[in-house]
Amino acid sequence: MCLGIPGRVVEIMAGNAGQLALVDVLGAQRPINLGMLADPDLSPGDWILIHMGFALERIDEAGAQQALAGLQMMGSAGDAEDRRDGTGADGVGADRAGAIEDARSA
Repeated sequence: MCLGIPGRVVEIMAGNAGQLALVDVLGAQRPINLGMLADPDLSPGDWILIHMGFALERIDEAGAQQALAGLQMMGSAGDAEDRRDGTGADGVGADRAGAIEDARSA
């Protein structure tokens, strides 16, 4: 089982045989590969389920909202865990997480 993130198609990108779309994912626009879809004929405004940069399936808006609500719930559970023991979902404390992020930026 994989975790799929819903995204809304903004545009089908030129070139690439129509296999790439610019997709809005929680306010960030990302290029997504459409090559795994059974029917890659999408239009702006269509919703897709994304995993690792690939569109896995077309979904309707109700399904997208349900998936987003589930992700928010999981995020809230992780936030509660962070408050309880001072670590993130990955088990890294906030002080170490900052150091890790600083190292990535360098």
